Amino acid sequence: MDSFEWNKIFGAVLAAAFVVLGLNFLSDDLFGAHAPEKPGYKLAGAETSGDHGAKKKTAAVIESVDTMLAGADIAAGKKVAKKCAACHNFEAGSKNKVGPVLYDVVNRALGSVDGFGYSGAMKKFAEGKTWDYATLNSFLYKPKAYLKGTSMGFAGLKKTKDRAAIIAYLRSLSGSPAPLPGQ
Repeated sequence: MDSFEWNKIFGAVLAAAFVVLGLNFLSDDLFGAHAPEKPGYKLAGAETSGDHGAKKKTAAVIESVDTMLAGADIAAGKKVAKKCAACHNFEAGSKNKVGPVLYDVVNRALGSVDGFGYSGAMKKFAEGKTWDYATLNSFLYKPKAYLKGTSMGFAGLKKTKDRAAIIAYLRSLSGSPAPLPGQ
């Protein structure tokens, strides 16, 4: 085969490709599917509530600290605190880890541990606030929801019993533990 025959073969393949592409574009214009105004199908007898089976969000009710701490178990709190030990130290005079030292945290001013780099959200939120029992309870329930922008990656403690136990344990980590609510 000489080069003239190869040119004829390549020309035929190229012409066929142009014809196929041209027909494709033409058929899209003539018979193309147009998006409906409202996606989906209307079913006869279907509900039209608009929630589409989604669960309705309800505000979580966080229990009162007074009743929670009444029967709180410090030993159970020490076990629950193991979840925190990867990022926090609990001993007096220990160094900060990823999170600040939690010794003597109850009734301490928020964002006040020396040498710890708090997030901007915590610095802004902390002004004039302390880690009282109610604040600890709300924060431990769901940290990211309580303090938007916190750098704490912990999901939270959903069980009331666990939060009560860890708050009681944190209270015990002090030379002079803070009085219980109502005392």
